[in-house]
Amino acid sequence: MWPIIQKITQNWLTELSIKALLVALLFTVFFLPVLIETGGVSFIFVNTVFIFIFFIGIWSSDTKLMVILTSLLFFTQLSLRILRFSELPVDFYLAERVVGLINMIAFIFLNINLLFKKHENHLYRIIGAINVYLLVAIYGAFGFEVIQLIIGDSISGAHELSGLDSDFASYIYFSMVSLTTVGFGDYFPVNIFSKMLSVFLAMVGILYPAIVIAKLIHPGSDEKK
Repeated sequence: MWPIIQKITQNWLTELSIKALLVALLFTVFFLPVLIETGGVSFIFVNTVFIFIFFIGIWSSDTKLMVILTSLLFFTQLSLRILRFSELPVDFYLAERVVGLINMIAFIFLNINLLFKKHENHLYRIIGAINVYLLVAIYGAFGFEVIQLIIGDSISGAHELSGLDSDFASYIYFSMVSLTTVGFGDYFPVNIFSKMLSVFLAMVGILYPAIVIAKLIHPGSDEKK
């Protein structure tokens, strides 16, 4: 049974998975915040977008262990989001974001593997590299939100945060500003945890492109043989 699943996931990976993930990530990082801020979408739609990303991630690996792990994370995310919109007197928002952070780490690992994988198609290396960059941005957004939920503050600035899904627009914006080291100043971290996360994103934003360029230019002597 596993060889059949492995064959399917390999075909999905080479034909659809990383491309579909790229499109979903571009939409989530650059278009979803605009729709949230303008009130053009419901919170159910926002959560559906994230569930779609987590679902795509299941098929981003042909390794049995990673397929099982990403499947468990997907169903955990799905269950938590369904429970949050139920009438149960329990708040599952923090648990959602913590599982989301774990999901992002797993997806970053899977996509960065494309960059360093031997004999990988050059186009997939580029797509995988872009996916990692966007995944790190979402990871940062979730990280700032988790800090906010646990401590009570994380970032401050142009807009007051509400503690709901609508805050994603502000978190992903500040995450991208930190990652790209632009530093407009309209938002800023307000405690040591959010400050260190912002510095971490800035460090990744500086070092990661250099590593990617070096890998793309010099893929390795074993691939030249």
